[in-house]
Amino acid sequence: MKEKILVGSRETMDLPELGQFGITTRIDTGAQTSSLHVDHISENKETGMLDFKFHADSHDVSKTKKCSVKILGRKCVKSSNGEIERRYIINTLAVMKSLKWTIKLTLTNRSKMVHLMLLGRQAMKRVMFVDPEFSYLASQEKII
Repeated sequence: MKEKILVGSRETMDLPELGQFGITTRIDTGAQTSSLHVDHISENKETGMLDFKFHADSHDVSKTKKCSVKILGRKCVKSSNGEIERRYIINTLAVMKSLKWTIKLTLTNRSKMVHLMLLGRQAMKRVMFVDPEFSYLASQEKII
């Protein structure tokens, strides 16, 4: 078995391919898929690319970063409030301290949520253990 890192219920992640660093992320073992808060989604059907804006600072929504990525697909997701939403899916590199791996992200409006990003079970497989009693355990770089 590959070594896994120990994480808490919240961790800081980087998405370097999207130019985003230090994103406070909710680690959610109850969610199957990971999601990222974005605005102004626009699909270019000719190129298969997706343009959107990401809010790097949840305290100042006027600060946005424009991103453009290849669309992996679309998926119906049932959110925590029970609503079903059809979301775009993208692949991107995720970095958490010494751990680097590719994750699938669904893009949605998480403006009413505390965290701009949620990391679900699919992205956690084979790379981490979760101790929900603590936050930011990955910064201690404990290997189990």
